[in-house]
Formats: sequence, structure tokens, C-alpha cells
Amino acid sequence: MRVLIAVDSSAGSQRVLQTALGRPWPAQTSFCVLNIVDLQRFANLPALIQDATREGEMLVSQGAAKLSAAGYQAVTRVLPGHPRGEISACAREWGVDLILVGSHGHSAIGRFLLGSVAQGVLRTAPCSVEIVRAAAGAPASPRPMKILLATDGSECSAKAVRAAAQQPWPKGTVFKVISVQDVVDAANPPETTSLVPIISPSLIEELTIEGRKRAELAVEAAKEMLEKAGQDQLEPPAMPPGEPRSWILDTARNWGADLIVVGSHGRRGLDRLILGSVSEAVAVHAHCSVRVVRP
Repeated sequence: MRVLIAVDSSAGSQRVLQTALGRPWPAQTSFCVLNIVDLQRFANLPALIQDATREGEMLVSQGAAKLSAAGYQAVTRVLPGHPRGEISACAREWGVDLILVGSHGHSAIGRFLLGSVAQGVLRTAPCSVEIVRAAAGAPASPRPMKILLATDGSECSAKAVRAAAQQPWPKGTVFKVISVQDVVDAANPPETTSLVPIISPSLIEELTIEGRKRAELAVEAAKEMLEKAGQDQLEPPAMPPGEPRSWILDTARNWGADLIVVGSHGRRGLDRLILGSVSEAVAVHAHCSVRVVRP
């Protein structure tokens, strides 16, 4: 497995390294510690680019040294450019399986800053991306985690569940599967026009039953994958009816999840905007780390 860790001088980036050191990884996992010297910041101060490059080299060297001390192979890279694009470009060049990138926090400003880098990486990366939100001061040693797996039964969701099931996690890690039922609100049906037929109560009931069945099948498939992989510490699943983004976020917060795992359709160009409907919204607004798994 190849993991790219994007770092800068922020506290969030240091927690990314701390998180990587606090998890078990598959045998032969190697890391690339990357720092991007953001040229836009120094457009009017080119004399500072050299200083920023030296600082970046120090950051990646320190990170790689910690990973090497833990027994992992680690390389370093410092590149000029814009972080949004250069992180994904480096991941593509190095053949990365997973990018770890930090979040600036949960405030409105933090989410704006997340959008400037991490959100851009989510939209352009050729591989899975994890937005890391780790508690400050967390010990750099494996500890049990609570992982929420969100699935809708689609192929991309199944691949996300399979990826999580097959990766090693700290001993005692607990999984919870959530699949939100698609429902039509009978009390507030969609507005009708001459081009939209009225939805009858019987059709609403039929769609509700189908949504429940899809959720049940998705949950059972996820549980089977986890158990086959030896991940048998499972909390009772959740199959609430309603809007997926809100339910995933609320369940993660109420359950105290450390990580949410969701799938991505893996599309390119303008089609990637579809990612924003669920996966990206969860990644931006979650209180904990979020991994968006791309095939």
C-alpha cells in the first residue's frame, strides 16, 4: 500500500502524521511525506520562496524520520505550485492508494480553508482520500476506533466497505453500518405540474418498501464483508428513513465515531460535482475523520 501524507506547518497537518503513526498498516506499506510550497502566497514576495522551501524540507524530513523510526519506508517531496492540484498530481505520479490530508477545523472559517485544499484534493485525486480530524494530543500508538460505514448498496459503496474490511485496524476497533432508506414523504409529496404526475398513496407505499429493502440488503452485504474479513465487532446497524447526509453526520456524532467511510463514484470533470451530494458534504461537515474511498 502507498500512502501520501500532505503536510504543512499547521497543527492539523501534525495531527495527520500522528494519526498515521497511531494506526496499523498492511505489510510493506510505504509513505511519501509531501509539502507544497504555495506559490500564490508568495506572488508578491518571491524572495520568501526559498525560505518556505527550506521550511518544507524540514517538515517532510521530520515526518519521514518519525515514520522510519516506526519501521516504515518513507520518502519526501517538496514541490512548488498550488496545493489543490499538486497533491493530486503527486499522488497520480507516485501511484498512491490513499491520501491523508488535514482539516483546519469545524468553524465556518475552517470549512472555508478546508474547501481551498482538502476539498480540491477530494475532487481531483486519483485515489481514496481521508480528511483527518484527530483529537489534539492523541497518543501515537494504536487504540481502538469506532468506524461508521455508510452504504447505499451500490457498487462504489460495496468497494468502500470491502476496503475498510480488508485494512488492519487497531485491536478492539468497532464498526457500525448505516444505510439510509429512500423515502417519499406522504405528508409533503413533491409539487406536481402538468409534466409531473401525481404520486398515489399506493406508489408511495411501494417506494417506501423498496427503499427499506435496499437498505436491509446493503446492511447485510456490508456485515457479511466485515465478518468474512475477521472484523466481527459490530454495533447494531442503523437504517433510518430520510436524507443521507444528515443521518450519516448525526449518527457519527451521537455514536462518537472516530472515522466515517463512504464511497465515491470516481467520476471525472464536471461529473465529479455529484460527489458533493453526499460524500463531499459528509467530508466537509463531519466532526471526525472521513475517508472517501475511490475504486
